[in-house]
Amino acid sequence: MNEYDSNRILDTVKKIGFDKTQNIDDASCYLLNTCHIRDRAKEKVYHEIGRVKKIFEFKQKPLVIIAGCVAQAENEEMLKREPYIDLVIGPQSYHKLNDKINEYINKQKRLEETEFDAVLKYDYLNKIKNSSSKVSSFLTIQEGCDKFCHFCVVPYTRGPEYSRPLKEIINETKELVKNGAKEIILLGQNVNAYKNEKYRLSDLIIEIEKIPQVKRIRYTTSHPRDMTDDLINVYNFSKKLMPLIHLPVQSGSDKILKLMNRKHLISDYIKTYEKLKKINPLIKFSSDFIISYPGEDSEDFDATFNLIKKMKFINSFSFIFSPRPGTVASKLDTINREISIKRLEKVQRQLFNNQIEMNKSLENKEINVLVENKTLEGNKYFGRSEYMTSVILDGNDRDIGNIVKVKINNSNQNTLFGEVVDKPEQRVA
Repeated sequence: MNEYDSNRILDTVKKIGFDKTQNIDDASCYLLNTCHIRDRAKEKVYHEIGRVKKIFEFKQKPLVIIAGCVAQAENEEMLKREPYIDLVIGPQSYHKLNDKINEYINKQKRLEETEFDAVLKYDYLNKIKNSSSKVSSFLTIQEGCDKFCHFCVVPYTRGPEYSRPLKEIINETKELVKNGAKEIILLGQNVNAYKNEKYRLSDLIIEIEKIPQVKRIRYTTSHPRDMTDDLINVYNFSKKLMPLIHLPVQSGSDKILKLMNRKHLISDYIKTYEKLKKINPLIKFSSDFIISYPGEDSEDFDATFNLIKKMKFINSFSFIFSPRPGTVASKLDTINREISIKRLEKVQRQLFNNQIEMNKSLENKEINVLVENKTLEGNKYFGRSEYMTSVILDGNDRDIGNIVKVKINNSNQNTLFGEVVDKPEQRVA
């Protein structure tokens, strides 16, 4: 979502004469778009500002803007702590960015803007064309969260759940398609909670599927509680919805899920898994895991580990619990660091083995790959499988933007390596 937001910020500031530079030394404005999910996010911002200070020590200082979720969480505190920062703007206030920049330039007065107003933000952004020109393009359809999981800062940094109108999402999809997009990745903090008027995520997928140039559809990140039957049923007939479902479970223990305020049970999660597998046995799952959440004992950890082995998650994310300021869990006692590291290592070994086994099973087979670009070295091409796995392949420029058959020759934990099978009739124009 931050990549999508950063692109839209650039589209916005172009309206007042700014453009993107590849050389930080040339910058007259430095904007840092931040995320508050990971550990030490705030300190990383100040570390980055220190780096910028050194670069511009003997040059004219650029206008320095901190945007995103750290800006939302810290707001005025950032201006007090770091005089080098000029503007602080939260993720629901990007529609005010140009006005705030002009106000600062005219008055030289440091400012912060962190009101929650997603409706006005998107009303404004809808008037500015999305200039993203990637083969695989992100598209935010929903923001915010009403779940209030005890470990999560999102409700405080992104605000309440807001779903954009279906029509404006379809219009933006068509704009991305004009720019060359062949894959649309629908984004939301709770993307499957999408609901605007009578429309849900299932309706949106069906409408996007009607656009001929769109060849693949994905969505992330989902909540198990919002994996409704209408969405599950889309997998019965959709030809463009990819068979990888990212569905964060966080823990395999009902006790820990209750402490997290997740409002779902492992039995509910497994029922969803079984429904989808019945529709299509080739569907795979990835997930998120918080290890050593306060209160997790060895039995709770074993339940998580056993769930990972049972469901064979691929390409999942796992982290030791780290408290986020302002959340319920930030007040709880953390588990011994040494125990936590051992648990994380055990989980990650299993998750990585799942990835390796999955990738190994594809060797000497032909798979469909959407080719996105040339590699930095320039002699290979990069694409992704239907399961979002990175693929490095021998091909040519005409393959970019097309789905091609690739024979997989070998693999490692994260990447498949192969060559295009020369069957032009199978290529998508």
